[in-house]
Amino acid sequence: MFSANLSAIFYLISGVLFILALRGLSSPETSRQGNLFGIIGMVIAITVTFISIGNFSNGFIYVLIFLLAGGFVGAFIAYKIPMTAMPELVAGFHSLVGLAAVFVALSAFLNPEAFNLGTPGNIKIGSLVEMSIGAVVGAITFSGSIIAFLKLQGIMSGAPITFKGQHPLNALILVSIIILTYLLCSTQSSNLFWMLLTISFLIGFLLIIPIGGADMPVVISMLNSYSGWAAAGIGFTLENTALIITGALVGSSGAILSYIMCKGMNRSFFNVILGGFGATDQSTDSSSKEQRPVKSGNADDAAFLMKNASSVIIVPGYGMAVAQAQHALREMVDTLKKNDIKVSYAIHPVAGRMPGHMNVLLAEANVPYDEVFELEEINNDFANADVAFVIGANDVTNPVAKTDPQSPIYGMPVLDVEKCKSVLFVKRSLSPGYAGIDNDLFYKENTLMLFADAKKMTEDITKNL
Repeated sequence: MFSANLSAIFYLISGVLFILALRGLSSPETSRQGNLFGIIGMVIAITVTFISIGNFSNGFIYVLIFLLAGGFVGAFIAYKIPMTAMPELVAGFHSLVGLAAVFVALSAFLNPEAFNLGTPGNIKIGSLVEMSIGAVVGAITFSGSIIAFLKLQGIMSGAPITFKGQHPLNALILVSIIILTYLLCSTQSSNLFWMLLTISFLIGFLLIIPIGGADMPVVISMLNSYSGWAAAGIGFTLENTALIITGALVGSSGAILSYIMCKGMNRSFFNVILGGFGATDQSTDSSSKEQRPVKSGNADDAAFLMKNASSVIIVPGYGMAVAQAQHALREMVDTLKKNDIKVSYAIHPVAGRMPGHMNVLLAEANVPYDEVFELEEINNDFANADVAFVIGANDVTNPVAKTDPQSPIYGMPVLDVEKCKSVLFVKRSLSPGYAGIDNDLFYKENTLMLFADAKKMTEDITKNL
């Protein structure tokens, strides 16, 4: 059994490794190293926790069985999951973190002696506040992540779900949570604890349902932050330094990322937290839309335009992920380079369904990091490029974001694809993107629509090249 001082030292080492992991994950070049640091840090934290517990002989075998079972399931899912479903996987994992925090808080409340927190009805006030915060944030994270998962998976509509009096109701529930927490600390009634959990699960649903599909990447980031704060709150209850450090790192980094994304999308950070984000009417009644002409072409037309270009900018999106076209795209780009055509990739911060989605896909296809540029680095280059090849991106290229104040994506910085001499847009149909709105880029004079599966079209273009 480790002494308290030795445990603290090892927990500090694991905390430093977690910080190095976050640092490494900030860049594609160092992301593998960052992952390794995170794995080592977590192994140290888990090992020290087991050794530090002491009198644990009776339950050790059961905990080990569940630990191995959970590890096996997690490894199997991570191995089998396609990159297209990564956002849903992240949302699902967030929900489990929140649920774990709820279970630990529930265990601590019902059996405080096991956690050295006092006796039933006579729990330390500080511990009650900590477990209440952990339980509330955990419940919100769980139910909110479930809604995010359902929206990302397409089981539930990605459009905002709103009703009259929604915001006053949310405010009332949040005030009720504060009042119930105060009463719980005063009376330590189990009925109040169950009520607190119930309305916390409810507010989690209500906070996420009014959020539109185009804003889902920010929601994923924010739920990540919530899961961290839930873990930190429970860490205080358990007096576990590693859990406090890890939860605080996840919570703060998720909040910072959400703030950066909100700023980049011209959104309000507080609207994300309060659940009003993206709650704009975005009806797309096709019967009321004016029929507008589009120009469509085939792989031969696209190959001709690219062959005669001096520079091409690739704009990948979720459609590329769905078609698993990243490897075919890499082959097409290699062919273009052999013809001395300059090629670069333009990545929007929220392309795909979560931050970094496109970067990971391109890295999977061994695309050189120095050819991949973020929006602010490449947006000015579109005006000088000959061809923009948009493969499955939609909302992030929509000029409406700059022209229509009534649009739900108005104010969101978009890639200035329409400024290219020619735009090749690979898409199955003219259907709207995840935000549920029509893309004006389809109807531009310099746009040629390539209606096909992204992978099949890219392979055919390569053959023609």
